Amino acid sequence: MITFTAAHGANSPEGAGQATVPDAGPGRLTALQASWLFDGTSSALIPDPVVLIEGSTIRGISSGGSAPADATVIDLPGATLLPGLIDTHVHLAFDTSADAVTNLADRRDAEVVDAMQSAGRAALRGGVTTVRDLGDRGYLSLGLRGQAGLPTILAAGPPITTPGGHCHYLGGTATPTVEGVRAAVREHAERGVDVIKIMASGGNLTPGSRQDLAQFPPEVLRAAVEEAHRLGLPVTAHAHAVAAIAGAVAAGVDGMEHVTFWTADGVDSPADLIRLIADRQIAVGATVGMRPVPGLTPPPEVAIRLPAIMANTRALHEAGALIVAGTDAGIAPFKPHDAVRYAPAMLAQLGYGQAEALRAITSVAAGVCGLGRRKGRIAPGFDADVLAVDGDPIADPDALHRIRAVYARGTPVSANPPVTGS
Repeated sequence: MITFTAAHGANSPEGAGQATVPDAGPGRLTALQASWLFDGTSSALIPDPVVLIEGSTIRGISSGGSAPADATVIDLPGATLLPGLIDTHVHLAFDTSADAVTNLADRRDAEVVDAMQSAGRAALRGGVTTVRDLGDRGYLSLGLRGQAGLPTILAAGPPITTPGGHCHYLGGTATPTVEGVRAAVREHAERGVDVIKIMASGGNLTPGSRQDLAQFPPEVLRAAVEEAHRLGLPVTAHAHAVAAIAGAVAAGVDGMEHVTFWTADGVDSPADLIRLIADRQIAVGATVGMRPVPGLTPPPEVAIRLPAIMANTRALHEAGALIVAGTDAGIAPFKPHDAVRYAPAMLAQLGYGQAEALRAITSVAAGVCGLGRRKGRIAPGFDADVLAVDGDPIADPDALHRIRAVYARGTPVSANPPVTGS
């Protein structure tokens, strides 16, 4: 349950009793004062922080200091300030329903864009200030980048897949040949995507697609990576099947999504491949972060494999792999567009400490997305993406769900407390 603090300290329905907070426009200073600060990189909280925002950028931070006389002061007693959360794997086009694929197919492009904007706003209200959309329909997510009132969006466009392959209905089908995938990568680059997503294996959102099988021959996957790198684009591969994971690693991908080591009748645990992924520091987008939904459980084929999948991800973590939370937000009711708030609880089951889990959804995620110099930290010169929550999110992971305020590039998103000075 998200709790927003309104002007007089009470919870308010949308549009009723919310505090009005001035934007920190060009040349305007806003000072956020709170009880604690998690800066995105440390293991301990900083007491009595003051975070000074100028326009869309963090100008400075201090501990135990006071705000400049010309700053508008936002006082958040009892709150902890964190960097805005980052989800490295979302699908804004999917509506979090029980049949998100059919609902998407039934919508015209204009309706899809409206739904994607609503999804982005929901993510922001949940403290998610940056998302990487790894599968839209017809490149629609590219047009949302930079829009006011939405998170910072990195977009892959429709994932590259085989004819009839996983998510072929999104429009990214390529002939599974060396030249076919090179042409598909070039088209994506010409459209202006931020990252190439390729379906190295099948997936469970596509009838007839099998998660235990690779979709592209190794030399074709390698050609896609080579072409993307030639054009200056990173590549992340959807990879469930053991052969698909091995092929993606051999092809030189920058990242992989899911990495479940799925087989026809269970889950494999290839120690050598796990070590290779860790040694090469290939970013693993672990599919963690699920909102509890009463009466809703994972499909049987997932549930029976989940303990082994978790054990493999724990093994990757213990081997020193680079792991972030790629929630797959949007694909089901238990995957809302702010699902990354629920990721630390699952990361804890994989052996993560709470501060380490918070880093995985802030500074580490920013680095994986290529935004490590401007996102994921509360530090001078970084974007003013700030989440304020009630309590201590290191001692109490549920604090992430008690949201006091959200700022995206210096602009307040949620209901904020009253201004205490100017």
